[in-house]
Formats: sequence, C-alpha cells, structure tokens
Amino acid sequence: MLAWPALAATVEVEVDGIEAGGPVYVALCQGGLTEASCTDGQDASAGGASRRFVFRDVEAGTYAVAAFQDMNGNRRLDRTGLGLPQEPYGFSGDAGRRARPDFARAAFGLREPGTVIRVRLVRALARR
Repeated sequence: MLAWPALAATVEVEVDGIEAGGPVYVALCQGGLTEASCTDGQDASAGGASRRFVFRDVEAGTYAVAAFQDMNGNRRLDRTGLGLPQEPYGFSGDAGRRARPDFARAAFGLREPGTVIRVRLVRALARR
C-alpha cells in the first residue's frame, strides 16, 4: 500500500475594519475557538484599514479564523465582566456577530492549493 504525503495549502486572511491603534492578532483555529484550539497565530501593526496575513503549509482540514485588535497593547482581547469584547474582534464566516462565537459557523474546509478568508473587525460596544 502506498502512503500519500499530507497535502499542504495556504490560507490568506484579509482583515478589514482595523482602527488606528494597536496591533492586529490573527489565529488559525482547529476544532474550536478557544485559545487552546487557536495555536497558529500571527500579529502585525495596524498600518491601515486592512491587512493581509498568510499562513503557509497548512494541512487540509476544517479550520476557522479568529482575529482581534489589541488597542491597549496587553496581547489579549479584553472583555467586560459579562464577557463582551472591549476591543475590535472578528471571525471567519458570520460567527460572533449576533451571538456567542461558534466554531461550526466560523468553520471552512481547506484543500490544496488554499483559500482566501475575509474577516471584518467589529466592536461589541461603542468605543470610549
């Protein structure tokens, strides 16, 4: 029996809705939207209203993208006591726009050669 090598693809993530301020963090998630499930991440300075992130050599499978802009530089998404994000955030698909984020709503299938995913950062609360 022949063993086929695992195929690798590229995921390009276009992040829109970036505000002037802190860096943008983007993570490729597999199996969930928890920090433990989103281990392949990148960050970059804001530098305009949109930014492109490229994940290379990603194995075919089911993934989601989570992103946020760290306005205060503490390297995490700040939340209120009720769990609402205080900084701009977004997910692939339409996850998290009207309800708690759900991996199934954010998920996309990745095959070779790859895909382009658009994520729009939004605010759950008005900026103070």
